[in-house]
Amino acid sequence: MAAKSAKKPIPVILDTDIGGDIDDSWALVMLLKSPELDVKLIVSDTGDTTYRAKLCAKMCEIAKRTDIPLGIGLPFPVKDGPGPLVEWVKEYELSKYPGTVHQDGVGAIVKAIMDSPEEITLISIGPVPNIAEALRREPRIAKKAKFVGMHGSVRKGYWGAEKIAPEYNVATHTTDCQAVFKAAWDMTITPVDTCGVVVLKDKHYQTVLHCKDPLVKALIENYHMWSKAIKSPPGDSDRLSSTLFDTVAVYLAFSQDLVVMEDLGIRVSDDGFTLIDDSAKLIHVATDWKSLEGFKGFLVKRLLEPTVPARR
Repeated sequence: MAAKSAKKPIPVILDTDIGGDIDDSWALVMLLKSPELDVKLIVSDTGDTTYRAKLCAKMCEIAKRTDIPLGIGLPFPVKDGPGPLVEWVKEYELSKYPGTVHQDGVGAIVKAIMDSPEEITLISIGPVPNIAEALRREPRIAKKAKFVGMHGSVRKGYWGAEKIAPEYNVATHTTDCQAVFKAAWDMTITPVDTCGVVVLKDKHYQTVLHCKDPLVKALIENYHMWSKAIKSPPGDSDRLSSTLFDTVAVYLAFSQDLVVMEDLGIRVSDDGFTLIDDSAKLIHVATDWKSLEGFKGFLVKRLLEPTVPARR
């Protein structure tokens, strides 16, 4: 079942740690091809945020969407050396991005939300230090925005495991995540219970692999480079995708048709677990699939569609 297009596109901000796991790149391409969404800002998050902003900028240039402003998020020390996609942007100069680049990405988030005449949906597909800092600077953003995120492990762990896990986006900056989860905004999340089982293979993946669309070709180029850098089994990137966690968060920004939603009290523990707690704030949680195959088919169809043109 395909999602129904909204009559008026939903204004969104994307906060992403693109350039680590490749799923952020898949989610960005999906976002740029979703007519239901009006992208107001993309901000890089966590680690080398300039490197991450370069990836966003180059993707937006390929998509002919340099009308979208970019923001450089809070930088953090990088322990593991350059990211796996560093070669793809080695010659890219962020200063030559034809659109706007905000050096203070957190300030750009605050301004975009506070200046918007309508409610903004903040899509978070990484750890949340930018968002926590935005809340500290201006708590009122929680009254003017919705939060949709790829966070947590509620009843199942990674790849369908029966035991829950401290999910990366939560556990990396746990204190910040606790603040974000307690904030006053309406929250929707896809934990690994649902997003952790999304893998394209066989006909689905081959359709994407051989797509001639420039943005999808750039995505596959990035995926091959990422697979080589992380030393995944030879040939994997020719046979199937990685786990596409973040694509589900983009989907939830405009549709819940294919997922089972529950309103659950969720508490973030000090050790990075997302625990069901009846005394905690209620959050909309995608806990299961109505049709996982339906989502995979939808995702492939969406990736093959034209990129959304620049908004007027």
